[in-house]
Amino acid sequence: MKAPLSKGLVLLALAISGPLAAIAQPLPGEHPGYLHALTDLRAARWLLYHQPGDARVSVSEDVAIVEIDKAIGEIKLAAIDDVKNLNDHPAVDANEHGSKLLRSIETLRKARADISGEEDNPEARGLRHRAHDHIDRAIGAAEKAHADWLAERR
Repeated sequence: MKAPLSKGLVLLALAISGPLAAIAQPLPGEHPGYLHALTDLRAARWLLYHQPGDARVSVSEDVAIVEIDKAIGEIKLAAIDDVKNLNDHPAVDANEHGSKLLRSIETLRKARADISGEEDNPEARGLRHRAHDHIDRAIGAAEKAHADWLAERR
């Protein structure tokens, strides 16, 4: 039969295990949201840039590309503030199999979702907010390009 632990030993064990549990928590730089968003944004940019279409569609695609470039800049700054390795390029996580325009829209939505988690770094919050705005404008422009493309087909 084991002897019961004294209250002092229990408190000592808790005091030792508390800091160890804190050490085991993931470091801020390990969260891959910004890196996934950068990969998705680059993929969406490529899809939009390589989308054939007429001038009416291309204008909206150009607007989306400019907004994507701005979002990439903001996310890079936020990632640096959050101690992310910008040379890490995870796989694109969008699954749309339609046209390049539809794939770009889906990929932009994934990028927005990737950076929508809670941000515990106060310096990165403003950057993330501006990146959200740029991604939203890029999604709107890509959706307009798709609507224009559909109108051409009628």
